[in-house]
Amino acid sequence: MRARLHTVAVASMAALVLSGCSKEQPEAQPVVAVQVASAKKVSLQQAVTAEAVLFPKNEAAITPKVIAPVSKFYVNRGSRVHKGELLAILENRDISASVAESKGALEQAQAQYETTTQASVPEDVKKAELDAKAAKESLDAQQKLYDSRSKLFQQGALPRKELDAAAVALAQARAQSDVAQQHLASLQAVGKQAALRSAAGLLTSAEGKYKGAQAQLSYSEIRSPMDGVVTDRPVWPGETPPSGTPLLTIMDISSVVARAHIPQEQAALLKPGDLATITAADVTPVPGKVIIVSPALDAGSTTVQVWVEADGKSGALRPGSTVELKIVARTIEGAIAIPQQALLKSPEGATAVMVVDNRGKAHKREVMTGIEAGGLIQITKGLQPGEIVVTTGAYGLPDGTQVQAASGRQNKNASSPTD
Repeated sequence: MRARLHTVAVASMAALVLSGCSKEQPEAQPVVAVQVASAKKVSLQQAVTAEAVLFPKNEAAITPKVIAPVSKFYVNRGSRVHKGELLAILENRDISASVAESKGALEQAQAQYETTTQASVPEDVKKAELDAKAAKESLDAQQKLYDSRSKLFQQGALPRKELDAAAVALAQARAQSDVAQQHLASLQAVGKQAALRSAAGLLTSAEGKYKGAQAQLSYSEIRSPMDGVVTDRPVWPGETPPSGTPLLTIMDISSVVARAHIPQEQAALLKPGDLATITAADVTPVPGKVIIVSPALDAGSTTVQVWVEADGKSGALRPGSTVELKIVARTIEGAIAIPQQALLKSPEGATAVMVVDNRGKAHKREVMTGIEAGGLIQITKGLQPGEIVVTTGAYGLPDGTQVQAASGRQNKNASSPTD
């Protein structure tokens, strides 16, 4: 029993000795291997990406204004055409006959107008002037006769009956003169103008009918409204296209427009003139620019339609195809940026990074961020250019942990900027 107690006491003393030795020689802190990067000043471009559908900048579905069989086509699908070029002719023999008839009526109206203005009206006016002059002369003669007989009557040399007859003849001559003068004035003021207006009206009507017939004839000649390419020709010669059905479709593919539906918070960053890139399958990216940012939301998707125009002369961008759209919303020069994977986010939404000091220890630091681009994120507050941050291995890393770059190099001197 005594021997057993001695053994326990010796063991206890040994444990105390060992315990004292461990306090004098503390354990070395572990070194964690991480990947690091340096905060740099760079030029960052904030971009908006979206899928888009290509459309031609200009397109015309040509629908005839007259319904008639197609007499002849001068183009096929794929034909390049110019503005005003004759594309097809519809059957128009009946319309040509109507034009000829209207032309004859116009020529007749022109002849009647010339006759009215140069002969009929002047003759009527001239006759009225002569009648008025003759009536005035007759009135003057009767007035002299009445004055003469009145003097003779006063002298007792003429009976009363002769004076009364002269007075009646004078009254009749005055009435005839008044009528002649009124007729002349009527022709001069109203008749002449009415005759001229009537002749002019008939001429205008004939001209309108002739122009209408010519227009109908022109509608049978189908011409291109613009430069472009024939993309559709669904009717064959001899067929009559149904009313409202396009006879030909012309597209101007010298320029194409990519139309994208973009969420409104991203569309708010865009404006006409912003640079963009259009990428299609097996096609080198084509530069473009924003031409329209719709001021209204799409009712069905609550997105904003954005149009990007690009050069289509190469033919690489085909209308109707789906493409990838990348629009540069803004560019920030001299932005402090780090790799996106270096950013730590808390459940509450706070953002931080693990900064490595000149002794190789990592410390958590809260930061404020800006735009993201090309795998980098802008740091607007909390970090200086040249500071080293942990990019891989930062999650769950305690503050103050000794770290070492994955290559095996200690990060004691890693705080010097790499740029």
